[in-house]
Amino acid sequence: MDTKLTNAADLAAMMLERFGPRSVLTEPTDTLRYRRDWHGDVEGSAVAVLRPGDTEEASAMVRFCAEHGLAVVPQGGNTGLVLGALPTSARGHVVVSTERMNRIRGIDAADFSAVVEAGCVLAAIKDAAEAEDLFFPLSLGAEGSAQIGGNISTNAGGINVLRYGMTREMILGLEVVLADGTVWNGLSTLRKNNSGLDLKQLFIGAEGTLGLITAAAIRLVPKPSHVETAFLALADRNDVMALYALARRECCDLLSAFELVPPEGMTLAKEADPSLALPQIADAPAYALIDVAATGSLDLKPLVERFFELAMERGYVIDGVLAASQSQAADLWQIRDGMNEGQAKRGVHLRTDLSVPPSKVAAFIEEGMREMALRLPDCLPVAYGHVGDGNIHFNVLPPAGLPREERDAKLASAKKVLNAIVDRYQGGISAEHGIGRLKRDDFAARRSPVQQEILTGIKALLDPADLFNPGCQIASPRDGADVTVF
Repeated sequence: MDTKLTNAADLAAMMLERFGPRSVLTEPTDTLRYRRDWHGDVEGSAVAVLRPGDTEEASAMVRFCAEHGLAVVPQGGNTGLVLGALPTSARGHVVVSTERMNRIRGIDAADFSAVVEAGCVLAAIKDAAEAEDLFFPLSLGAEGSAQIGGNISTNAGGINVLRYGMTREMILGLEVVLADGTVWNGLSTLRKNNSGLDLKQLFIGAEGTLGLITAAAIRLVPKPSHVETAFLALADRNDVMALYALARRECCDLLSAFELVPPEGMTLAKEADPSLALPQIADAPAYALIDVAATGSLDLKPLVERFFELAMERGYVIDGVLAASQSQAADLWQIRDGMNEGQAKRGVHLRTDLSVPPSKVAAFIEEGMREMALRLPDCLPVAYGHVGDGNIHFNVLPPAGLPREERDAKLASAKKVLNAIVDRYQGGISAEHGIGRLKRDDFAARRSPVQQEILTGIKALLDPADLFNPGCQIASPRDGADVTVF
């Protein structure tokens, strides 16, 4: 390590000279968007932002940081919700953004695979696959700005987990820069390979704490040629699991998405986009948004209509809308996506990403609602999410205009209550968003000694100097103290 240059300004100037102004940003106005979380609630600090143009430059940048004792905070589209890509030290953290590494290296239609760089925006990958009559099934509300490297680093979920699995199931191989700048090229597109440990799995979901992902080999599937979208009004919120079970049986493996939408969701989506066309549907305690998709000559409409009829006969559903066009289907899905934006417009709030066994979803929501009404009656609880995989986003919106300390105290109390319920249901505090810095203490409180030993052992082996993203997932003395979160 070079001990002569310890001043952050000197190090920034040295990086600028070595890698050039296109690859290095140092001015606060230029680095702000990399130092602020997606919703703009929290702002961090960094020595500089590095933007490698290719794997070779990324390797050189990581090697430079290792030599000079600078911590590397990998960052993709910066759309995460747990502060996992947030630099927190103006003296010791460098953001390495992969945004310039955005090339699609190749698509092999016969192999149903592609090799893409980490900075490829998810929507661009999906468009490139569609041009080959293929489909990349990862689907997120932020897919217009989220990058595949970040999706892999957080093992992102999204709306299609029910049918296609988490991001982990879509990754065939990785290219990763390690802590000493060495590049591990594991960009295999093999589906079956039992040649020792599957090393790529170490980096999927690690949130940039073990290495810098620079490229990925991804699995593609045939593009669905038919999609039917339904928006159904439930007679009772507790009927959601019975309706889901019926959908799984009647629609088989063609069921791609099954989302629970609360009535508040339509209000929030309309606040986000006043021009949004809401469906003409009966008022209900909850709604289900469903996608059924298929390829080939299969006629889906009779299948979905039969499911709808059975749901009505059994009393699970009181009303419903079947999308008559792609634009109407897009409007229905915009309700689900717009809820997040609507919540963000109301200000800082508790965002949770909880997981319980699917059979316990309805009971969990009911208990959470009771506890919120009892303990925080002036707050608005909004429970929604991916019913089929047990992932519920139980968010809590405080009253507008509260002083910061009072607001944060309410949100901390809500988080404590919800986490306690999750523990009773033997669930998880992070279904798809990751741990980051926001959930680090909650994660630590729930780790067993054996799990802790394994996690710290892997970190020590791959990153002995704690170079990569210190303070993310696991507390570190190298994490800065420039930001605070409730």
